[in-house]
Amino acid sequence: MSVHLLLSAGRGPQECAWAVARLLDRLTADAARHRVSTHRFETVAGDRPATYRSVLVRLDGADAEAVAASWTGTLCWQAPSPYRPATGRKNWYVTARPCPVDPPATPFTEADVHVVACRTGGPGGQHRNKVSTAARATHRPSGLVVVVDSERRFGLNRAAALRLLRQRLADGDVRAGHAVTAARRRVHDELVRGDAVRVERPHPPDGSAATTGARVRSRRAGRPAGRG
Repeated sequence: MSVHLLLSAGRGPQECAWAVARLLDRLTADAARHRVSTHRFETVAGDRPATYRSVLVRLDGADAEAVAASWTGTLCWQAPSPYRPATGRKNWYVTARPCPVDPPATPFTEADVHVVACRTGGPGGQHRNKVSTAARATHRPSGLVVVVDSERRFGLNRAAALRLLRQRLADGDVRAGHAVTAARRRVHDELVRGDAVRVERPHPPDGSAATTGARVRSRRAGRPAGRG
């Protein structure tokens, strides 16, 4: 089982990119405890060293979905800013969402295509109107249908129909890929400050627990993110 999880600082300040890196470490450790491996599929570096504007991480393992679910939503890294000591703010919000990466390519084999001869109207002489030379091809898995009657022989129309089906399926895969990319980009604008499902803090010197736990709700009502 594999799940791709996107962690994003959204449009937040540099501390949110710092929080993404810290939360990524916690996610990796939590996944390891559940025997789920993590692989960074894609990263966008922040302005500061060892920070990330976003990280797309792949979770692999029997409990990958459960781990991803426990980290899905608004996450909070609670610690003073390492860049602006004077600021009193300690809550830095990050969004985490499962997202597809690349839609699977639609397989194409002639065995999946049903081709029948048919007649079509229009100009072309008595031969075309009286003889079933056109080809109607149906791709069974997708339900896509094309009709080709550009040639006077069924065999040529059949070959052309198969080529047209293959091309239209490939075009559909390209559009699906663009839709996946657009959906992933929208995640960066979905960050909501407050109402965190998970709050993480730096480990204290004594090594005691520094996590509020999964699926924890903050007391503040969520509001759209402005500065992160």
